Amino acid sequence: MLEACFHQGAGLHRFMPQTPLRVLGVASPEYGAREALEALWHVCGALQKLAGPVLVLDGTAGESQDVPGLLHLLQQAPWQDRLAPSTHSSAALAVLPAARGLPRLLRLAQQAGAPPLQGLLPYFRAYGVVVLLAPAEWLAVLLAQTVTMPLVFMPPGEAAMLAAYHSAKQFAVHAGLTSRVVALLERGAAAQRAQAQTALDNLQRCAAQYLGGLVRTAIIEPHNPQDVQRLALQLLENAGTIEAVHGSASAPQTAPRYTGAFRSEALN
Repeated sequence: MLEACFHQGAGLHRFMPQTPLRVLGVASPEYGAREALEALWHVCGALQKLAGPVLVLDGTAGESQDVPGLLHLLQQAPWQDRLAPSTHSSAALAVLPAARGLPRLLRLAQQAGAPPLQGLLPYFRAYGVVVLLAPAEWLAVLLAQTVTMPLVFMPPGEAAMLAAYHSAKQFAVHAGLTSRVVALLERGAAAQRAQAQTALDNLQRCAAQYLGGLVRTAIIEPHNPQDVQRLALQLLENAGTIEAVHGSASAPQTAPRYTGAFRSEALN
């Protein structure tokens, strides 16, 4: 999945200007997980063609000794420029379990008085985009100091629409972020488009009344390359960035305040 790469000039790279790491938040689905994850896979493939290697930090998958992940990386010193995307296949998508690592990342940031995602940069600077897949209440904490537009997939069905609104509410209330809610159509199910548009209209009306209008919407068919490419471009335009902090003056003087649910997990 991930390879350690060494070369003679590796030590010089740390003195060169660093490119900001782009980050995208994707709310893990409560309903229609199969459809949503399939759509995410297609979108990540498009992102990889547009922006280079993509890494998914999967906050729904736990790390273990048999399946190491983000937690294990954070327990050791950063590998600096030695962690690189696999070169076996340009189409390969790197996925790293992160259910325990993301709370630890937050705790380390609190201790350092740094933005929540700052600790990812030393490990994943070689990637074009890092995708955070996690429950919306987690992402609202992690993305609170990032200018970005998290993604919420909405598969067909009333339960999925209510879950999408709940995720958008988490981002709006706890992070002040506008969400991009994307309705998913089944392959060849063009008749669903009118139903999906009605559901999105209802969601936007509720968001305008209760969330300050912090919602953008779209409809895609995940197997339609044009739909997926269009969405990928929109996501890149609104991706957050993690930049290197040079000197302690750039770090906040006090740790930010966080919502209780995620913070309690981070301290365990």
